[in-house]
Amino acid sequence: MKRTVVVFSGGQDSTTCLIQALQQYDEVHCVTFDYGQRHRAEIEVAQKLSLKLGARAHKVLDVTLLNELAVSSLTRDSIPVPGYNPEDKGIPSTFVPGRNILFLTLAAIYAYQVEAESVITGVCETDFSGYPDCRDEFVKALNHAVSLGMARDIRFETPLMWLDKAETWALADYWQSLETVRLETLTCYNGIQGDGCGECAACNLRAKGLNHYLANKPAVMAAMKQKTGLK
Repeated sequence: MKRTVVVFSGGQDSTTCLIQALQQYDEVHCVTFDYGQRHRAEIEVAQKLSLKLGARAHKVLDVTLLNELAVSSLTRDSIPVPGYNPEDKGIPSTFVPGRNILFLTLAAIYAYQVEAESVITGVCETDFSGYPDCRDEFVKALNHAVSLGMARDIRFETPLMWLDKAETWALADYWQSLETVRLETLTCYNGIQGDGCGECAACNLRAKGLNHYLANKPAVMAAMKQKTGLK
């Protein structure tokens, strides 16, 4: 039996990964992390979506210790969530230091326990918003370390790594789930489900990708299939 663990936030990217994983694996487990995040509604969204979509199990892990250590606009109400500014360079205030290091490591431990062969995460280097822990180099390096440390080859899969946001929308549409991802996920840094606040960087990236996909469906779908190997 093929099993996997999906790092699941209830956002566009992780939901698209979950939808695909349910087609490719016999048993899919979801793990969501409560790190005291500002937009805590995402935990409830993740719980509802994992149940609706048919995950085998959904575990919410308390890692609020991260909130004590990692200073970010997503962990501190006193730091405002920035609006979209194309001139901004460098690492944004929404970066949570160590988040993916912790999440992927804990997800791998969970995968070890349920005898899953892989951990799936929706990180993406193409539209990575300046987050250093969303890069392919980082994921591969951590994967190597975790496999060595547990003496088991648990594979980290990153199905969105080389897709832009338009192509991620195409992937959701390929699995006939475009409306589910659009209306029921929560990507917004201000915690608004669906199309979100329309002002933060996450909403801007999401909306631009959707608009580009809807205006150029055949070309974007073809590009997505070429990158993913889907027929």
